[in-house]
Amino acid sequence: MSTVAIVVIVVVAAIIVIALLALMPRMRERSRIRRREHELQGRRESAATGHREHAESRERRAEVAEQRAREAEQQAEREHAEANLHQERASAAERGMADHELIEEDERDRFAGTSADRRPDAD
Repeated sequence: MSTVAIVVIVVVAAIIVIALLALMPRMRERSRIRRREHELQGRRESAATGHREHAESRERRAEVAEQRAREAEQQAEREHAEANLHQERASAAERGMADHELIEEDERDRFAGTSADRRPDAD
């Protein structure tokens, strides 16, 4: 080999080594940034999953609360109906329309001739 060829090979090798040394920090930085981006993406997915699970839990609790509210509303309606029934019975008692309910069967003779003796179906 001639001296010129050896010098050319050494110069080319030196240029390659210098280029690699110059590019190494950039390649390391890109690699570091890629790792951080990957880590950040994992954290994003984890946070999103946590929020979704929390939302689903809240949704289930809201559905249970709505069911309980419907049951409570129905119970309140039943209580109102019972109150209305007792109000009607009180009104009937005040007007003497329920006197027959105030005496027992064995007392019928004792209250004969009174409004309690009249039976609702006797009218």
